[in-house]
Amino acid sequence: RSLQRGAGPGPQPLLLEFAPGPGIFTRTLLDAGFRVVALESNSDFLTDLQSLENSLDGQLKVIHGDFFRLDPLSKGALKPPAVSSEELFETMGVSPVPWRADAPLKIFGIVPQQLERNRLWRLLFTMYECSSIYRYGRVELNLFISEKEYTVLTAKPGKSKIYQALTVLAQLGYEIELLHKEPWSSFATNLKTGGLAIPKTMQLPNDHLCLVRLTPQQNLFTGGLKPSNASTFIFMVKQSFAKPKSRLTDRLNSWSLDNSDTLLKALEIPQNASMCNLYPEDYKRLFEALQNSDMFAETLFHDEVLTSTRTMN
Repeated sequence: RSLQRGAGPGPQPLLLEFAPGPGIFTRTLLDAGFRVVALESNSDFLTDLQSLENSLDGQLKVIHGDFFRLDPLSKGALKPPAVSSEELFETMGVSPVPWRADAPLKIFGIVPQQLERNRLWRLLFTMYECSSIYRYGRVELNLFISEKEYTVLTAKPGKSKIYQALTVLAQLGYEIELLHKEPWSSFATNLKTGGLAIPKTMQLPNDHLCLVRLTPQQNLFTGGLKPSNASTFIFMVKQSFAKPKSRLTDRLNSWSLDNSDTLLKALEIPQNASMCNLYPEDYKRLFEALQNSDMFAETLFHDEVLTSTRTMN
Protein backbone atom coordinates (compact mmCIF):
# COMPACT_ATOMS: atom_id res chain seq x y z
CA ARG A 1 0.00 0.00 0.00
CA SER A 2 2.82 2.39 0.77
CA LEU A 3 3.97 2.19 -2.86
CA GLN A 4 0.55 3.18 -4.18
CA ARG A 5 1.00 6.91 -3.51
CA GLY A 6 -1.10 8.87 -5.94
CA ALA A 7 -2.23 5.80 -7.87
CA GLY A 8 -5.98 6.38 -7.55
CA PRO A 9 -8.52 5.08 -10.07
CA GLY A 10 -7.69 4.64 -13.73
CA PRO A 11 -5.09 2.54 -15.55
CA GLN A 12 -2.89 0.20 -13.53
CA PRO A 13 0.28 2.03 -12.45
CA LEU A 14 3.53 0.63 -13.86
CA LEU A 15 6.31 -0.58 -11.58
CA LEU A 16 9.75 -2.00 -12.38
CA GLU A 17 10.81 -4.68 -9.90
CA PHE A 18 14.40 -5.85 -9.88
CA ALA A 19 15.72 -9.19 -8.57
CA PRO A 20 12.24 -10.59 -7.79
CA GLY A 21 13.69 -14.05 -7.07
CA PRO A 22 10.90 -16.57 -6.39
CA GLY A 23 8.31 -13.82 -6.93
CA ILE A 24 6.93 -13.40 -3.40
CA PHE A 25 6.90 -9.61 -3.60
CA THR A 26 5.93 -9.80 -7.27
CA ARG A 27 2.64 -11.47 -6.41
CA THR A 28 2.00 -8.88 -3.69
CA LEU A 29 2.60 -6.05 -6.16
CA LEU A 30 0.31 -7.67 -8.72
CA ASP A 31 -2.42 -8.11 -6.09
CA ALA A 32 -2.00 -4.41 -5.19
CA GLY A 33 -2.98 -3.52 -8.75
CA PHE A 34 0.39 -2.74 -10.34
CA ARG A 35 1.49 -3.67 -13.81
CA VAL A 36 4.92 -5.14 -13.13
CA VAL A 37 8.02 -5.44 -15.29
CA ALA A 38 10.29 -7.90 -13.45
CA LEU A 39 14.03 -7.69 -14.13
CA GLU A 40 15.65 -10.96 -12.99
CA SER A 41 19.31 -11.90 -13.53
CA ASN A 42 19.24 -15.39 -11.97
CA SER A 43 18.19 -17.97 -14.54
CA ASP A 44 17.11 -20.34 -11.72
CA PHE A 45 14.12 -18.08 -11.05
CA LEU A 46 13.22 -17.20 -14.64
CA THR A 47 11.16 -20.30 -15.43
CA ASP A 48 8.71 -19.86 -12.54
CA LEU A 49 8.45 -16.12 -13.17
CA GLN A 50 7.72 -16.75 -16.85
CA SER A 51 5.04 -19.28 -15.89
CA LEU A 52 3.45 -16.62 -13.71
CA GLU A 53 3.73 -14.16 -16.62
CA ASN A 54 1.93 -16.59 -18.96
CA SER A 55 -0.88 -17.11 -16.46
CA LEU A 56 -1.72 -13.41 -16.42
CA ASP A 57 -3.29 -11.19 -19.05
CA GLY A 58 -0.38 -8.84 -19.69
CA GLN A 59 -0.08 -7.59 -16.09
CA LEU A 60 3.45 -9.02 -15.73
CA LYS A 61 6.41 -8.93 -18.10
CA VAL A 62 9.62 -10.81 -17.19
CA ILE A 63 12.99 -9.71 -18.59
CA HIS A 64 16.36 -11.42 -18.12
CA GLY A 65 18.56 -8.63 -16.76
CA ASP A 66 20.37 -7.14 -13.79
CA PHE A 67 19.29 -3.69 -12.54
CA PHE A 68 22.81 -3.03 -11.26
CA ARG A 69 24.29 -3.79 -14.66
CA LEU A 70 22.26 -1.15 -16.46
CA ASP A 71 24.23 0.79 -19.06
CA PRO A 72 27.73 -0.64 -18.44
CA LEU A 73 30.63 1.31 -19.91
CA SER A 74 31.73 -1.66 -22.06
CA LYS A 75 31.45 -1.16 -25.80
CA GLY A 76 29.59 -3.34 -28.25
CA ALA A 77 26.33 -5.28 -28.00
CA LEU A 78 25.16 -6.03 -24.47
CA LYS A 79 24.69 -9.62 -23.35
CA PRO A 80 22.19 -10.44 -20.59
CA PRO A 81 22.15 -9.84 -17.71
CA ALA A 82 23.64 -6.47 -18.80
CA VAL A 83 20.79 -4.21 -19.94
CA SER A 84 20.40 -0.94 -21.82
CA SER A 85 18.10 1.48 -19.98
CA GLU A 86 17.01 2.87 -23.36
CA GLU A 87 15.82 -0.53 -24.56
CA LEU A 88 14.30 -1.33 -21.17
CA PHE A 89 12.29 1.89 -20.98
CA GLU A 90 11.21 1.52 -24.61
CA THR A 91 9.94 -1.98 -23.79
CA MET A 92 7.99 -0.57 -20.84
CA GLY A 93 6.59 2.27 -22.93
CA VAL A 94 8.10 4.94 -20.65
CA SER A 95 9.12 8.20 -22.35
CA PRO A 96 11.38 10.96 -20.96
CA VAL A 97 9.68 13.78 -19.05
CA PRO A 98 11.08 17.13 -17.82
CA TRP A 99 12.97 17.00 -14.52
CA ARG A 100 10.35 19.01 -12.66
CA ALA A 101 7.51 16.74 -13.81
CA ASP A 102 6.13 13.93 -11.65
CA ALA A 103 8.04 10.64 -11.47
CA PRO A 104 7.60 8.73 -14.77
CA LEU A 105 8.24 5.35 -13.12
CA LYS A 106 8.40 3.62 -9.73
CA ILE A 107 11.15 1.05 -9.12
CA PHE A 108 11.07 -1.55 -6.35
CA GLY A 109 13.66 -4.04 -5.12
CA ILE A 110 16.02 -5.25 -2.43
CA VAL A 111 19.57 -3.88 -2.75
CA PRO A 112 22.02 -6.80 -2.41
CA GLN A 113 24.18 -6.59 0.70
CA GLN A 114 27.30 -7.35 -1.30
CA LEU A 115 28.73 -3.99 -2.38
CA GLU A 116 25.62 -2.23 -1.06
CA ARG A 117 27.44 1.07 -0.50
CA ASN A 118 28.90 1.00 -4.04
CA ARG A 119 25.44 0.41 -5.51
CA LEU A 120 24.01 3.39 -3.63
CA TRP A 121 26.91 5.55 -4.80
CA ARG A 122 26.32 4.56 -8.42
CA LEU A 123 22.63 5.46 -8.19
CA LEU A 124 23.64 8.85 -6.78
CA PHE A 125 26.12 9.45 -9.59
CA THR A 126 23.57 8.66 -12.31
CA MET A 127 20.93 10.83 -10.59
CA TYR A 128 23.20 13.89 -10.30
CA GLU A 129 24.36 13.47 -13.90
CA CYS A 130 20.82 12.71 -15.19
CA SER A 131 22.18 9.62 -16.92
CA SER A 132 20.86 6.05 -17.27
CA ILE A 133 17.38 5.78 -15.68
CA TYR A 134 17.41 9.47 -14.76
CA ARG A 135 17.49 10.56 -18.40
CA TYR A 136 13.76 9.84 -18.19
CA GLY A 137 13.08 12.19 -15.28
CA ARG A 138 12.79 11.92 -11.51
CA VAL A 139 12.42 8.13 -11.31
CA GLU A 140 11.21 7.07 -7.85
CA LEU A 141 13.17 4.33 -6.06
CA ASN A 142 11.55 2.14 -3.41
CA LEU A 143 14.44 0.12 -2.01
CA PHE A 144 14.99 -2.27 0.84
CA ILE A 145 18.41 -1.26 2.22
CA SER A 146 20.23 -2.19 5.42
CA GLU A 147 19.42 -0.24 8.56
CA LYS A 148 23.12 0.64 8.71
CA GLU A 149 23.02 2.46 5.37
CA TYR A 150 19.65 4.05 6.15
CA THR A 151 21.20 5.48 9.33
CA VAL A 152 24.03 6.99 7.25
CA LEU A 153 21.63 8.42 4.65
CA THR A 154 19.59 10.23 7.33
CA ALA A 155 22.40 11.29 9.70
CA LYS A 156 22.59 14.83 11.06
CA PRO A 157 25.60 17.18 10.89
CA GLY A 158 28.10 16.81 13.71
CA LYS A 159 28.02 13.00 13.85
CA SER A 160 31.53 12.68 12.45
CA LYS A 161 31.52 8.88 12.09
CA ILE A 162 28.01 8.64 10.62
CA TYR A 163 27.56 11.94 8.76
CA GLN A 164 29.43 11.34 5.50
CA ALA A 165 29.74 12.48 1.90
CA LEU A 166 27.06 9.93 1.01
CA THR A 167 24.77 11.56 3.60
CA VAL A 168 25.21 15.06 2.18
CA LEU A 169 24.69 14.04 -1.43
CA ALA A 170 21.71 11.78 -0.69
CA GLN A 171 19.90 14.39 1.42
CA LEU A 172 20.50 17.08 -1.19
CA GLY A 173 19.52 14.86 -4.08
CA TYR A 174 16.58 12.88 -2.71
CA GLU A 175 13.52 13.24 -0.59
CA ILE A 176 14.13 10.29 1.76
CA GLU A 177 11.09 8.57 3.30
CA LEU A 178 11.11 5.51 5.54
CA LEU A 179 8.12 3.39 4.54
CA HIS A 180 8.72 0.27 6.64
CA LYS A 181 11.27 -1.54 8.82
CA GLU A 182 11.36 -5.33 8.75
CA PRO A 183 13.58 -7.56 10.95
CA TRP A 184 16.34 -9.39 9.13
CA SER A 185 14.89 -12.67 10.34
CA SER A 186 12.06 -12.24 7.84
CA PHE A 187 14.53 -12.36 4.95
CA ALA A 188 17.62 -14.43 5.48
CA THR A 189 19.31 -17.03 7.63
CA ASN A 190 22.70 -18.64 7.40
CA LEU A 191 22.13 -22.25 6.33
CA LYS A 192 25.16 -23.51 8.26
CA THR A 193 24.47 -21.93 11.63
CA GLY A 194 20.77 -21.08 11.45
CA GLY A 195 21.60 -17.56 12.60
CA LEU A 196 21.13 -14.30 10.74
CA ALA A 197 23.11 -14.08 7.51
CA ILE A 198 23.76 -10.38 8.06
CA PRO A 199 26.45 -9.55 10.65
CA LYS A 200 25.75 -6.89 13.23
CA THR A 201 27.83 -3.73 13.20
CA MET A 202 29.59 -2.25 16.20
CA GLN A 203 28.81 1.44 15.66
CA LEU A 204 25.50 1.48 13.79
CA PRO A 205 22.19 -0.38 14.25
CA ASN A 206 21.63 -3.08 11.65
CA ASP A 207 18.76 -5.20 12.95
CA HIS A 208 16.35 -4.46 10.10
CA LEU A 209 15.96 -4.00 6.40
CA CYS A 210 14.44 -0.60 5.73
CA LEU A 211 12.05 0.06 2.86
CA VAL A 212 13.02 3.56 1.79
CA ARG A 213 11.50 5.78 -0.88
CA LEU A 214 14.07 7.95 -2.69
CA THR A 215 12.45 10.63 -4.84
CA PRO A 216 14.83 13.02 -6.63
CA GLN A 217 14.44 16.60 -5.46
CA GLN A 218 12.50 18.74 -7.92
CA ASN A 219 14.66 21.82 -7.23
CA LEU A 220 18.04 20.04 -7.31
CA PHE A 221 19.26 21.83 -10.42
CA THR A 222 18.32 25.36 -9.45
CA GLY A 223 21.24 27.75 -9.10
CA GLY A 224 24.72 26.83 -10.26
CA LEU A 225 24.48 23.05 -9.86
CA LYS A 226 23.85 21.33 -13.19
CA PRO A 227 24.20 17.78 -14.51
CA SER A 228 27.24 18.97 -16.49
CA ASN A 229 29.19 19.99 -13.37
CA ALA A 230 27.63 17.55 -10.90
CA SER A 231 30.60 15.16 -10.94
CA THR A 232 32.82 18.05 -9.80
CA PHE A 233 30.39 18.82 -6.98
CA ILE A 234 30.33 15.16 -5.91
CA PHE A 235 34.11 15.05 -5.81
CA MET A 236 34.27 18.31 -3.85
CA VAL A 237 31.98 16.83 -1.19
CA LYS A 238 33.90 13.53 -1.11
CA GLN A 239 37.21 15.36 -0.73
CA SER A 240 35.73 17.51 2.03
CA PHE A 241 35.05 14.39 4.09
CA ALA A 242 38.56 12.98 3.72
CA LYS A 243 39.17 14.75 7.05
CA PRO A 244 35.64 15.44 8.35
CA LYS A 245 36.84 17.29 11.46
CA SER A 246 39.10 19.64 9.51
CA ARG A 247 38.12 23.31 9.33
CA LEU A 248 36.45 24.64 6.21
CA THR A 249 38.95 27.51 5.99
CA ASP A 250 41.82 24.99 5.80
CA ARG A 251 40.04 23.07 3.05
CA LEU A 252 39.42 26.25 1.04
CA ASN A 253 43.07 27.22 1.40
CA SER A 254 44.08 23.80 0.08
CA TRP A 255 42.03 24.66 -3.01
CA SER A 256 44.14 27.83 -3.45
CA LEU A 257 41.29 30.13 -2.55
CA ASP A 258 42.76 33.34 -1.13
CA ASN A 259 39.53 35.14 -0.30
CA SER A 260 38.01 32.38 1.86
CA ASP A 261 37.17 34.72 4.78
CA THR A 262 35.15 36.98 2.50
CA LEU A 263 33.39 34.00 0.95
CA LEU A 264 32.40 32.47 4.29
CA LYS A 265 31.13 35.80 5.56
CA ALA A 266 28.96 36.20 2.47
CA LEU A 267 27.58 32.68 2.97
CA GLU A 268 27.07 33.32 6.70
CA ILE A 269 29.14 30.24 7.59
CA PRO A 270 31.28 30.52 10.77
CA GLN A 271 35.00 30.68 10.02
CA ASN A 272 35.75 27.89 12.51
CA ALA A 273 33.15 25.51 11.01
CA SER A 274 34.38 21.97 10.39
CA MET A 275 33.43 19.89 7.36
CA CYS A 276 31.21 17.51 9.35
CA ASN A 277 29.21 20.41 10.81
CA LEU A 278 28.05 21.86 7.49
CA TYR A 279 24.49 21.11 6.42
CA PRO A 280 23.92 19.58 2.96
CA GLU A 281 22.49 22.92 1.75
CA ASP A 282 25.73 24.63 2.89
CA TYR A 283 27.74 22.41 0.55
CA LYS A 284 25.52 23.32 -2.38
CA ARG A 285 25.72 27.05 -1.59
CA LEU A 286 29.49 26.76 -1.17
CA PHE A 287 29.87 25.01 -4.53
CA GLU A 288 27.74 27.59 -6.31
CA ALA A 289 29.75 30.42 -4.73
CA LEU A 290 33.01 28.74 -5.78
CA GLN A 291 31.69 28.43 -9.33
CA ASN A 292 31.41 32.21 -9.40
CA SER A 293 34.86 32.79 -7.88
CA ASP A 294 37.76 33.87 -10.07
CA MET A 295 40.09 31.85 -7.85
CA PHE A 296 38.34 28.54 -8.40
CA ALA A 297 38.38 26.35 -11.49
CA GLU A 298 36.92 22.91 -12.17
CA THR A 299 40.30 21.93 -13.59
CA LEU A 300 41.52 21.63 -9.97
CA PHE A 301 39.51 18.42 -9.72
CA HIS A 302 39.54 17.23 -13.33
CA ASP A 303 41.72 14.11 -13.04
CA GLU A 304 40.27 13.07 -9.69
CA VAL A 305 36.70 13.45 -10.99
CA LEU A 306 37.39 11.26 -14.02
CA THR A 307 38.95 8.55 -11.83
CA SER A 308 36.09 8.69 -9.34
CA THR A 309 33.44 8.50 -12.07
CA ARG A 310 35.08 5.48 -13.70
CA THR A 311 35.25 3.73 -10.32
CA MET A 312 31.57 4.28 -9.61
CA ASN A 313 30.60 2.93 -13.05
